[in-house]
Parts: sequence; structure tokens; C-alpha cells
Amino acid sequence: MSAPKKVVLAYSGGLDTSIILKWLQVEYGCEVVTFTADLGQGEELDPARKKAELLGIKPENIYIRDLREEFVRDFVAPMFRANAVYEGLYLLGTSIARPLISKHLVEIARATGADAVAHGATGKGNDQVRFELAAYALEPDIKVIAPWREWDLSSRTRLIEWAEQHQVPVPKDKRGEAPFSVDANLLHTSSEGKVLEDPAEAAPDYVYQRTVSPEDAPDQPEFIEIDFKKGDPVAINGEAMSPATILETLNEYGRKHGVGRLDLVEGRYVGMKSRGIYETPGGTIWLEAHRGIESITLDRGAAHLKDELMPRYAELIYFGYWYSPEREMLQALIDQSQQHVTGTVRLKLYKGSVSTVGRWSAHSLYSEQHVTFEEDAGAYDQKDAAGFIKINALRLRLLAMRDKRLAGESVSTDIVSDEGLTRFD
Repeated sequence: MSAPKKVVLAYSGGLDTSIILKWLQVEYGCEVVTFTADLGQGEELDPARKKAELLGIKPENIYIRDLREEFVRDFVAPMFRANAVYEGLYLLGTSIARPLISKHLVEIARATGADAVAHGATGKGNDQVRFELAAYALEPDIKVIAPWREWDLSSRTRLIEWAEQHQVPVPKDKRGEAPFSVDANLLHTSSEGKVLEDPAEAAPDYVYQRTVSPEDAPDQPEFIEIDFKKGDPVAINGEAMSPATILETLNEYGRKHGVGRLDLVEGRYVGMKSRGIYETPGGTIWLEAHRGIESITLDRGAAHLKDELMPRYAELIYFGYWYSPEREMLQALIDQSQQHVTGTVRLKLYKGSVSTVGRWSAHSLYSEQHVTFEEDAGAYDQKDAAGFIKINALRLRLLAMRDKRLAGESVSTDIVSDEGLTRFD
């Protein structure tokens, strides 16, 4: 790959991406544009601007964008319409943020005339794949620079030494080994590495940053109601809110009650397994509520088909194929299924758990008249079930009769004559 002339760097303002910024300037002698995304990670972003200026970036080449509403509206919400979880547990908090960051990296590259983008993902993880697949899908000729795959700064000591040699400010708290690494956005926090690398050892309490311990949560349950419209939450306790505000509010409920903690060993796309501690308080509540409203508004066939497709959909997001045609095809199917997923769900939050305790909708398929154990006024004739069962049992009875015949046992002729069963003998 020829040396880039201008690079747009996904820049957090932290030590690692600050070293990458300087490394790009030193290694390639190129102009660097920084992009810092506000995804609701809960950090002040102005220090990132000041750090970039300190490292020689022109003010007009520093981009900071508030993407919280876009993140929840265009990425989190479509994903949760599918009830997507990876390997049955992970709510994809890091995975779903990467295609949005890549989208803006490419947009800024076009706007500034940059010929390359860069990220700080390592060569061992999933994020390098997610960033780059998204970038190439949106701009096939873009150059992608991944310093962790190129440089020889393979230890924390070497990173610090290089930073000091090139006048990159190193905060005092960054000189030692970090106990674990953290990725955060409005949907979740993800903690990995160091003290978490032995999956046999319980995670220390201090790893959890977004939720109280369930043991320390309130001793009384709290009940909330979430209104849905076409598969998306639109109000909490009757108050209409924007998508990002919905998630922020649910995060606070989840934090208070210790909801959404997960200790997971997962299979990375690159092949290895890794252990992570995830906190997804609002997302866990959202997902439970969505399943609650689907239970009375979604037809059985549609619901079961969605559940069959969900693992594939979740895997596409985890592996980085958000912009693939197959994900978009699945999304179209999922969105079609949500046309009547409208109504209200009541939830109980208590000591780390969230459960649906009520649900109602003008679009409901639930008929109390049909399902009641009391008099149903002729809504359902129970005698009809006999023929239904007989027809569905026919193939099973024929299989059993064949097996009995082959075993030399006598065969009933109330389904088919002996001649019909044995004419091929």
C-alpha cells in the first residue's frame, strides 16, 4: 500500500489513540484528521479536542460528533426488533457501534479529501474486522491503516517509551499496567483483559461500573411501563421520549436495580475465545419488553421464523457485516414482522432481574374467549381437535406400523389394509 496523504483517525483522546496519531505523523508524514464520536460513553469529549490540538492537529481537522440519537435510532433499535443476541447471551453493544463509527470516518474522509482511515483495534480482536468491513462496504477504494498490525510496540512499556520519545503526554495513571480495558457507549460497557483473562476466576467487584450489585439493589421491586410502536419503544410510563432518551432512562432503571450484568466467554470471529464482562442495563430491559409485546401481537409462524433467523442476524452484526446485503435482507423481513408490534408492557425490576408482568395492545392476537377454561359461548368447538390430531398423527402412525410389521408384529388395519402396507414385499 502506498503511503497515505491524509488519514482520518478514529480518535478517543486516550493514550493509545494519541500514540497512533503521532505514529501516523512520524511513520507516514501525512496529515491527520481526528474523528471523535459521542456514543454516550459518559466521558467529556472536549479534552479529546484539546489533546488533538496539542499534538498539532489543525482545528478545522478535528471532528467531534454527537451520534447518540443516530446510534439508538438507526442501529440499536433495528437490532432489537430482531431480539438479537450473540451465542444466546451477548447483546452486541460493542459490535453495533462499529459500523456507525466507520460510516462517519468514511463521510469525513470524503469531505476532507482524505485517502485513508485509521483505527486503534488490535490484530487479535473483532473490532478490526468490523471497522474495515464497514469502511470497504461504504468506500471500496479507501485505504485502511491498522497500526497495531504494523508497528513493533508490542508491550505497554514500549508504548510508553515511544510516547515519551515523541512528546506524547502520558498521564501518571497510564504508566502502570491497566487492570483491564473498557469500551463503553450508551448501550453497554465491555471490560476485557488482565484481571479478567482467567475465566475460572470471578470478576472483581470494581470491574462493574454501570450497575449496582444486585445484592445492594433496593429491597422493593419497581414497576415500569413501556409503550411500543411498530417494534420500537416510544414512551416510558406514558412519557414520550426520543430513542436515545429512552435508552438513557432505561439505563438508569437498570443501574438502580442491578439489571444487565453478564460474564461471558465468547467465540471471536478470528477464532479464539475471550472472556468479557458486559453491563447492558437499559438494553436488557428493552429486550425483555420487546419480547413481551411481541408475545401478544406477533403470529406464531412469524415469531418462530424470527427466532430461527435471529442467530444468523446476530452473527452478521458480531462479525461486522452490518452493511452486507444479507443483513439488509433479514432486516427487511424483520421490519415487516413489526407492523403490528404496538402496545404497552408492564415490567418488574428487582434485584438484578427484569420480567414482564403485563402486556396489552389494540393489535393483540390474544383472545380470552378462545382460551378460557370457562364457558366460551361457542367460540371454539373442542370436538374439532380430534380430527386435527388424527390428521397430524397419520404419518407417525404409519411409521410405527411399518416398524411393527418389519419386526414381525401384527399390524392394525384401521388406517390402511395389510395389502397396502405390504404390497412392495
